Amino acid sequence: MKEITLTIQRFDPAKETAPHQETYTVTVNDGARVLDALEEVRRVHDPSLLFRSCCRAGQCGSCAVRINGNPGLACMQEATEGMVVLPLELPVIRDLATDIAPVLERLATVLPSDEPQALTREEVELIKPLRECIECLSCVSACPALKVVDFAGPTAMRQEMRCALDPRDTQDRITEAIERGLFACTTCHRCVEVCPKQIKIPGKAIEKLRERANRAGLTLPRHQAVAELIERTGKSVERTKPTFLEQVPEVIEPDGPVKMTIGFFVGCMFNGRVPEPALDAMEVMKRNGIRVIIPHEQVCCGSPLIRTGQTRIVSELKRKNIEAFTSRGIDTVMTMCAGCGATLKKDYETPFTVMDITEVLEKAGIEPPAKLPISATYHDPCHLLRGQGISEPPRRLLAMVVDRFIPMPTQCCGAGGGVRSGQPEEAAALGKLRGEAIAATGADIVVTICPFCEFHIQEQTDKPVKNLATLLLEGYRKKDLEKSGD
Repeated sequence: MKEITLTIQRFDPAKETAPHQETYTVTVNDGARVLDALEEVRRVHDPSLLFRSCCRAGQCGSCAVRINGNPGLACMQEATEGMVVLPLELPVIRDLATDIAPVLERLATVLPSDEPQALTREEVELIKPLRECIECLSCVSACPALKVVDFAGPTAMRQEMRCALDPRDTQDRITEAIERGLFACTTCHRCVEVCPKQIKIPGKAIEKLRERANRAGLTLPRHQAVAELIERTGKSVERTKPTFLEQVPEVIEPDGPVKMTIGFFVGCMFNGRVPEPALDAMEVMKRNGIRVIIPHEQVCCGSPLIRTGQTRIVSELKRKNIEAFTSRGIDTVMTMCAGCGATLKKDYETPFTVMDITEVLEKAGIEPPAKLPISATYHDPCHLLRGQGISEPPRRLLAMVVDRFIPMPTQCCGAGGGVRSGQPEEAAALGKLRGEAIAATGADIVVTICPFCEFHIQEQTDKPVKNLATLLLEGYRKKDLEKSGD
């Protein structure tokens, strides 16, 4: 047995104007679940505490709540000292019980024809991953798009694709999905992160629905324009200044002994629109003994096309990129763009290893830079944090170069999934929320590793937004100045 203290949000809309939190101490068995602790609070302290539960086995989804800020099943997560239990981010009936009926009522159902039809084994296997949903609505609670636009939500899109895959269904699911916000998803994968069944809604449902929309001629015009640009130029960003590839040789040798050799996949944004951080990164590589090989024939990774369902030429882009690196005998390819990195790691089958710049720098071991007399907060790019599972390396590197690191809650900035180009009002609204979170930290600067995030967030904050590579280079330059002053 053990004694734990937990805090629970209490709220009765019939009697109160706002929620409040109350703290309780209970005795539970070792290994007790959150649900056990809630039941003990109700038994010992307050029988009026309202929450849902049913199966106690993670199969019904009814006990979903937010535990220390993240949605989860109360019957599956272990109760911990000091935990804070809140309702899902849905309208509250009372305490931890939320009104889930409006969401569930919007879920599509198969509308079959009058003639019976059996599913093939192949059709069953396609549908199966989307049928695992237990309708806990954790994904709906966590979806950033739902904070700013009218969007049916992740599980509604999952159900639309589940119906679209069923040959018995007679409804036009693509038009329906578009009307319900198909293009509002930023593909941030927050829904996957919180899903108890790990259903890959962005890849298995939303991107597949967008593919079908594309085949039906229903792709958003701005997305079509990006696809046309890629097909015409091999890049998703127009050339507005001398590009990164125009400014660098194919091989950049380090200043000292070679510790490591890598290929560099530049990405369209760093090549065409914001080459400066990529040029700064090359200086950091040189300083730390890393030889960089940069094939100049590399093209767009295909991420903008995959995310928006325009996949016709993606296989050709993959072929060109893989050949560009394998023809030079490169066995490790570095990315600086979170979206490019996630695409190369997840959507390609590469004969080489793909690593983010932060992984490369930690593997090589870098010279410590001088500390800059500033405070910094860090924005997690969704396609780095969830797409590649990289959280701590950038924070460790950042801590090496700034006097003070101020944490900030993770949240999609709105730049991904084709939302910035296709739904600019939504992107701006999500960016505004990010700007408010940055302001709340009081940090001098914002640091990130994604050019799309960097470019987008800078429009929503008066704080400088810098790439980590640029900051490291500034630390090295300060160190050199201090040495020359000696």
